[in-house]
Amino acid sequence: MFDASRPTHAPADHPQIKTGRVGILLANLGTPDDYSYWPMRRYLNEFLSDKRVIDYPAWKWQPILQGIILTKRPFSSGTAYKSIWNHDKGESPLMTISKDQTAKVAAAMQEQYGDRVLVDFCMRYGNPSTKSKVRQMVAEGCDRILFFPLYPQYAGATTATANDQFFRALMEEVWQPAARTVPAYFGEPAYIDALAQSIERAYAEMEAEPDILVCSYHGMPERYLTQGDPYHCQCAKTARLLKERLGWGDDRIVSTFQSRFGPEEWLKPYTVDHVAELARQGKKNIAVVAPAFSADCIETLEEINEEIRESFEEAGGESFTYIPCLNDEDAHIAVLAKVIRDNLRGWLD
Repeated sequence: MFDASRPTHAPADHPQIKTGRVGILLANLGTPDDYSYWPMRRYLNEFLSDKRVIDYPAWKWQPILQGIILTKRPFSSGTAYKSIWNHDKGESPLMTISKDQTAKVAAAMQEQYGDRVLVDFCMRYGNPSTKSKVRQMVAEGCDRILFFPLYPQYAGATTATANDQFFRALMEEVWQPAARTVPAYFGEPAYIDALAQSIERAYAEMEAEPDILVCSYHGMPERYLTQGDPYHCQCAKTARLLKERLGWGDDRIVSTFQSRFGPEEWLKPYTVDHVAELARQGKKNIAVVAPAFSADCIETLEEINEEIRESFEEAGGESFTYIPCLNDEDAHIAVLAKVIRDNLRGWLD
C-alpha cells in the first residue's frame, strides 16, 4: 500500500498528500456503454465531432452529423456491436480485452517496480474517460504519468487525439504531474516478432496455407498523408519488417486499408474491394491480419470478419481466415512492458 504523508517542515494541520508514484495510463480508441440507440448516439457524437477525425468546418459538418448521421447510424452501428458484444460481461470486446491487457501489464510492472507504479487504462471516447483516470492517478499520488496510446503506428486521428485529450485533462489539475507520451512502436523488433509469431501459429493450424496474407490497416483520407501525417509510411514499414521477419516474398503479402468513411478518396487499396479482386484473380484461400490494432474491436471482429469476409466470398473466395489481434497474449504484453520500460528511463531505472 502506498501511504500518504505530510510534506517535510509542513505545519501539523497540513493535509497528508500522496506523492512519489508513477502512473502508467494505457489508452485506446473507445467503446459505447451499450449497443442501444442512445449510448450509441452519445459515443458516435463524441467520436465524429472530433476535429482530428473529421476536420470539416463545424458549420458544414455538424448539421450533417446531428441531422442525418446521428439519426440513422446509431441503429446500424448498434446492430454491428450487438453481433460481437460480450453479453456475459455486458461490455464490448475492446473493453474486455483492455481490462485483461491492463491487468497483465500491471502485474509485469509491479513485479519490477512494486508500489511505485500505478497502471490503468482509459478510452479517448466513452468510458472510462481520460479525464477521470488522470484525476484518479493524481489523487493516488502520481506526480508523473506516462501516457501510452496503444497504436503501433502514429496517426493524427488516433495517437494525436488521444494525446490531445490527455493534455486537456492535465489542464484541469491544480498540481499537474510531469508527463510523457509514448511514441509509435511500429518498428519495434519485439512487436514485429510477436506479430509474426501469431501469423506462424495461425498458419500452422490451417489445413492448407493461404494463397496470400492481407495486412488490413485502418484507413484515412489521402490528403492527411500530403499534410504530413506519417501513418501510411509507418504502415508500409511495419509490413516490410513483417515480411522480412517471416522470410516471405512480395507475392505472399499485401497491405490494404479499411473503414472508409465519407466521399473523399482514402488510402488505397481498399480492403473490402481488394479481397474481392483477389478472389476473382483465383486466390481462393486468404488470411487477414490487422497490424494497426492492439486489440480486437468492431473494426476487426465485425468489419473484417463479417463485412470483408462476405465481400471475398461473394466474389468466389472459398477460405477466409481472420488472424486475431495480439490482444493479451504473453508476447504482446512483453512488447508493451518493454516499450513502457524504455520510456520510463530517468523516472524509474
